[in-house]
Amino acid sequence: MPDLRILRKYTKSEMRPIQIMKLNYYKDTDSLYIDLSSKSSADSQEVSEGIVIDYDADGNIVGIDIDNASRKVDLREISLHKIPADVEKLTA
Repeated sequence: MPDLRILRKYTKSEMRPIQIMKLNYYKDTDSLYIDLSSKSSADSQEVSEGIVIDYDADGNIVGIDIDNASRKVDLREISLHKIPADVEKLTA
């Protein structure tokens, strides 16, 4: 699975940390985890069968877990469209 890092550049006046989105596929469990924040998960909610949203202590989404991912999404290709950021790193 590619290590996909998408970075958003901020102006000096914004001074916010850069968030990195990571896609992690675990073949042994056939699960795809979309990591949206470096914050730890404090709560989780299953929103659909096999789709779990993780939240931090403030209620912000920090990740999405997709069970049986290969049956729900095509994992052979990742396509990015209209991303308002510079793609820093794409590795296969």
